[in-house]
Formats: sequence, C-alpha cells, structure tokens
Amino acid sequence: MHSYDDGPVLTDSPSQADSCNHDLATHLGEQGRLRMVREFQWTRVGQEQIGILDSRGPSGRLPYKRRMDKLPADKDERTVCIVLPYAPSPSETFIANHIVHLPAKIVTVQGWRPSIDGRTVLSLPGRIAHKVRRNLSGEGLERETTAAYVKAFRRHRVKAVLAEYGTTGVMTVEACRRLHIPLVVYFFGYDASVKSVLEEHAESYARMFQEACAVIAISHSMRRRLVSLGAPPEKVHYIPCGVDCAKFGGARPGDAPPLFLAVGRFVEKKAPQLTIKAFAQMHSAHPSARLRMVGDGPLWNECRELAKNLGVAEAVEFLGTQTHAEVSSEMLQARCFVQHSVEAPSGDCEGTPVGILEAGGSGLPVISTRHAGISDVVIEGETGFLVDEADVEGMAKHMLQIAEDAALAGRLGQAARKRIEDHFLLEGTISALWQVIESCMNGVPPVARQR
Repeated sequence: MHSYDDGPVLTDSPSQADSCNHDLATHLGEQGRLRMVREFQWTRVGQEQIGILDSRGPSGRLPYKRRMDKLPADKDERTVCIVLPYAPSPSETFIANHIVHLPAKIVTVQGWRPSIDGRTVLSLPGRIAHKVRRNLSGEGLERETTAAYVKAFRRHRVKAVLAEYGTTGVMTVEACRRLHIPLVVYFFGYDASVKSVLEEHAESYARMFQEACAVIAISHSMRRRLVSLGAPPEKVHYIPCGVDCAKFGGARPGDAPPLFLAVGRFVEKKAPQLTIKAFAQMHSAHPSARLRMVGDGPLWNECRELAKNLGVAEAVEFLGTQTHAEVSSEMLQARCFVQHSVEAPSGDCEGTPVGILEAGGSGLPVISTRHAGISDVVIEGETGFLVDEADVEGMAKHMLQIAEDAALAGRLGQAARKRIEDHFLLEGTISALWQVIESCMNGVPPVARQR
C-alpha cells in the first residue's frame, strides 16, 4: 500500500479503548478500510532481525529488515525504545526508517495497551488488578499504561525513549520521569494541528514539553507551532523525513509526455478535488495532458464523480493504492508531481508530505501549495511552483506551463533532485536524529538551532 499519512490519534480513555480501531480509521480517513497493521514481530534469523508487518490490506506482508552486520562499526550498545501508538503501517516509512537505521539496540513498544512482540507487557493478573482499581476509583488507563511502560523500560534496560507522535509522548512521559530516562518526542502532523487533539492535550502537552529532553518537528512551520503551544524553543529541533535516493531517481520529465501524478490519500487535507479542478482547467487548453492519481480514502468516489462532471473522466485515471515499487515506477513516467494540500476544517495539516519528498528525489518538479512543510522542500521557480491554498486557477496556470514546456520540467526536475540530495537524504536525517538521542543519553541535552 502507498498512501501517505501523518498518523492517527491515540485513544487512551476507557470509554474510547474499545472503539480504538474506529477512531484510528476516522483520523486516517479510510472510514473502516484502514490498512492497519495487526501484528508486529521481531524475529531473529542468523545475524538478521526482521520486522514482519502483517497487513490486512491488499499489499499483504511487508518486511522491514534490520541488518545487524551492516550497522555502523561504532554502533551504540545502549538500548533505545521506540514507542508507537500501534504497529507501524507500510505507508509510514519514516517510522520504519527509525527502527531500521538508528545505530543502537532497538526495542519497540506499541499499542494503547503497551505490547512487545505481540504480547502485552503487563500480565493478565496485573491487567485484571488495574481494571478492578479503575472500576472502584473511576480513574482512566493512565496508571496501567505507565506501569506497563515502567516494566518494559526496566526489563530492556532502556537508556532513551523515542516517542513517535506527540500523543504517544504524553503516554510515556510519566514512566520516563520515574526512571530518569530521557524522552525524545517526534511530532509528524495531526498531533500538532488537529483542534480537538490540541484541546484535549493542552495541559498534558505543557507538562510533556517541560519533562522531555528534546522535541522534534518535521517542518519549520511545525516548529513554530510547537513553540507557540509552549514548547521551550531550545528543545524543539527541526528534523524532516529523509529520502532513500537509491530507491528513487531516474525520472526524465523533460522527455515525458504531459502526464501529471498525484499520490496521497483522498482526504480533506490532501484536497484531491482541487487538484482535479485545476487539471480540468488546464486540460481545456492542453487536451493531451493526463492525470494519474494514486491512493484511496473517503473522497475517492466523490472525486471520480467530479472528474465525470468536469468532462475529464477519460483523462484522469484513479489507480487506488499502490506498492512503493509501483509508485516509484509511476514517477519515472511522469512529467510533474501535483498535490493541493490545505488545512482541513478539523485543523488537520500536513507535516512534510513524503510523496513530495520522494517526487523530488525521483527528479520530478512539484506543483503544490504554501502549506505546512511543503515550502521547506519546494523552492518556487527553482524546483517547482507553489500557490496559496484553494488557488485552483494558479495551480492550473502552472500545470499548463509544465504541460507546454518540457524543457522547463526537465530543469526544475534536476534542481529538485539536487535539493533532496543536499537537504533531505535519509542518511542525514537519521544522523541528525541520532545526535539528539545520543546527546540526551549522555546527559547533555542538545540545544536546538534557532531560526
């Protein structure tokens, strides 16, 4: 599956626990068709640890490999625990990269009821005791959850915790405080933007910001948002997602037909309807142009109807979910990548869209919006074009430029590839994250660069 995401909201109250899957589906925009990973296991085969992701989606099983014999020679022997709200899905390559590439012993804990290797950390008698206490006191799951994290961190002699998503950081902060373990919290998108999440966690975020050793923002705009929410500026580090350029590259937009590619879930913040409307305006002036859209979601049927109503159904192809290899192949055939991201009514915003990073890494120019971390990646007039949110006419104008000028697409694509190589390589972003974690373990909290 390949439909990029900034993650679900972690539900942690007893009243929400039984409906956790429904809540995740709602926030992920799949409405019951969420390709949630159901099992996550680490198994040892020779010198190789293989994380097996067993997905209920059409992509089946996707292995993430951590080659112990290919880690850096100076690999740190201390244990870092990566805490997740659920087992990582195939679309969340940014989390898989942390698991695979950080140069330390890695243990993962996931789920609203913390588990390791598919087994809950707390024993059945322990869970029953906590349930009885909750029924008598009316308290939430916080005490049980903290007890589970404390047990897991002690058992594995954890020296640092990396919490994926701000809401996960809230769940782990008390256990880290009790055990004097440095906590690093990575924010990705929804956790710093959805209004209901910010309201619910106003107090818990404030406490977490004070207790955490470091906070990571995936974009400059998110960094500013976290500081405005009360995070100490010196703690908030900008570290974007990275691209493995060995897996992307080779696009020749200057030689490609006027084919536009969009990759992403059909949800409000991706605004696929606006991409289609812009394409329809451009298509009337350049009838040979085509648009291919990868992904699915709650707006998928609406978008198909919109294409029909605008008279471009024959020029727009809806491909559904695709594997990473298939998306890479699509990028090789395209002239330009398009994505009209906006702030959703819920407040949900992008982090830094992985699709845009991978498009640039492939050598494609990008036409998108001045939204969230997109401006960090796309340099207007140099690697692509940006318009204001909801500016359909502006997007159509730039799409027409690309459709009519293949040489321009070629120049922009080359510059886009160079920008990714210079600023968004996977090796560089993992190294930056590791420097933060290592400093925290060494008792010297890193000071974030101000910008």
